[in-house]
Amino acid sequence: MATGLLALLDDVAAIAKVAAASLDDVAAQTLKAGGKAAGVVIDDAAVTPRYVTGFTPARELSVIGRIAKGSLRNKLVILLPAALLLSWLAPWAITPLLMLGGLYLCFEGAEKLLHLILPHDPQAHAAEAVPGDAEAHEDAMVAGAVRTDMILSAEIMAIALATIEVDGVVTRAIVLAVVGILITVVVYGAVALIVKADDIGAHLARRHRGPLGAIGRGLVLGMPPFLALLSVVGTLAMLWVGGQILIHGAATYGWHVPEDAIHHMAVIVAQAVPAVEAVLLWIVTAGLSGVVGVALGLVIVGVLKAVRPTAAH
Repeated sequence: MATGLLALLDDVAAIAKVAAASLDDVAAQTLKAGGKAAGVVIDDAAVTPRYVTGFTPARELSVIGRIAKGSLRNKLVILLPAALLLSWLAPWAITPLLMLGGLYLCFEGAEKLLHLILPHDPQAHAAEAVPGDAEAHEDAMVAGAVRTDMILSAEIMAIALATIEVDGVVTRAIVLAVVGILITVVVYGAVALIVKADDIGAHLARRHRGPLGAIGRGLVLGMPPFLALLSVVGTLAMLWVGGQILIHGAATYGWHVPEDAIHHMAVIVAQAVPAVEAVLLWIVTAGLSGVVGVALGLVIVGVLKAVRPTAAH
């Protein structure tokens, strides 16, 4: 009996070692995949606040919560199983699907950019300002944010999947799920802090004097222009992310000219100022990718404007 108990304990110890090794694999792969996807996370955090501006303070956190739930649904319910299935059954389909998403981001970003630059249609403004339509407006904004999140989340999950170096389906699924949850918490937690910073500032200004009160007043005064700037940055982020997806996709299919040209120009500019070389490398790469995104987005907008009247007849 003692021998049987020792054998059982040996089996338990062996299982524990395997489980510990698996957890180590998951942790290591999660850190690696999350690090690789960090660039898109920043873009996601820049894009999202533009969908939350214009709501009453009482609705802001609720709207962010709805978008975050949609983002989790995108990542865990749709993209995670789709990524695993595509990587198994049709890995060739991942790149063209991402490129289609990139085209959508370019289109939406170009359309938003046109709205920022060109005068708005007064009739459209009147339609948006219909009394009692706040719930429909909120639903539309949340739906738009979740659609955009789908593209950004797809890139995050694709980058994470390409980074994972283990073959087990279960481990890959766990890593993708953990990365998806962590990224969603980080992005929408940051968005919530950004959006509610003016309320935090008002609280500090009311309750405290001295440095804390000054910080509060600074937040109250500074957040409206900051949110306006962030809305513009979010639009630009759609364009540079969309452009980067398409440029990288073209390189995957053998056309390296755009990617190599952008990288070459970025390196030349970055090496001119070694102290901020990494920052300049990112800025130039994102900027030139955004130019590509604007060009493609404007083409799509023009084509759709030409086709829609024909479709209407």
